[in-house]
Amino acid sequence: MQGRARRCTDFHYPIGSSKPIPNLSTMTANSAQHSTAATDPAAALNTVAPDLWSQHLPAAVCEHLLNLDVTVFLVDDDASDTAQFSERYGFGLEVCANTIVLRTKTAAGEQYAAVVSLGSRRLDVNGRVKAALGARRISFAKREDAVEHSKMEFGGITAFGLPSDWTILVDAAVMACPQVVMGAGVRAAKLLLQPSALLTLSNVSVAELTEQA
Repeated sequence: MQGRARRCTDFHYPIGSSKPIPNLSTMTANSAQHSTAATDPAAALNTVAPDLWSQHLPAAVCEHLLNLDVTVFLVDDDASDTAQFSERYGFGLEVCANTIVLRTKTAAGEQYAAVVSLGSRRLDVNGRVKAALGARRISFAKREDAVEHSKMEFGGITAFGLPSDWTILVDAAVMACPQVVMGAGVRAAKLLLQPSALLTLSNVSVAELTEQA
């Protein structure tokens, strides 16, 4: 920007000046709106009406969300991953709940499972998670396997709509949040919901699985 830097006193003009005096009520309202958007990122979301969910989300995800109090909103594909999403949309990592796909080997054979944990916490995969699943061996699922078996996009996988034979573990820290943001099955959308919605899943259990990062 060229020219003299504008000072606060530049808004004050003598009586009779031809320059317009800013409308203070408008300035106050605009400032309030900006402040609300900055402190409440949910106020600026590009939400999707429930009757349009099927145009954006996988059918299995829509089916599980129908009777829940959930907000679906659109995001940029390149900001779907947790760190980028948090930075661009203003939600802290402490309310971003990731759904992580795991491959396990138990007495029943090889199986897939999912863990929901916050982006601000460290998941104890080989300790608490392994014990909670009763697994002999455990590892993160390969990207292509996670996509194939979940029928969702990598970077957008959510606990809602996963195969019915998967075990879903939710970290206790997630349940302590008033609201969380989760994947919606695709990279271009997210869910905003109360964690209690996760308890509607028939194959879910809650356990202490993380520690502070």
